[in-house]
Amino acid sequence: MSTTRTPEEVFAHHGSTLGAGDLEGILEDYGDDAILIVQSQVYRGKDGARQVFTQLLEDVPEAEWDLSTVFADDVLYLEWSAVAEGVGRRVDDGIDTFVFDQGKIRVQTVRYTVQST
Repeated sequence: MSTTRTPEEVFAHHGSTLGAGDLEGILEDYGDDAILIVQSQVYRGKDGARQVFTQLLEDVPEAEWDLSTVFADDVLYLEWSAVAEGVGRRVDDGIDTFVFDQGKIRVQTVRYTVQST
């Protein structure tokens, strides 16, 4: 009998793999039919998620993350900031929304602005 991860469990894994810069680990949390809307562009599936997180990890590599979450059933609202001291970049205005389905991220929207520190 298989168990489906809760949204909180999925996001805990997502956060730990993101913090570790583990791109393959990040991708495990997305469904094959995931939709990501980032900076007004649509990305689909694990290949789309790979593009999104490759860019994010380049924008703020080895960052220190600060997260504020609100869960409501299968939806997560996330406000975040990140500081990448080594490259002199930061994000102060990160906003994401996640929709979870069957233990995976089904939909995610992302908006952030990279700034110099």
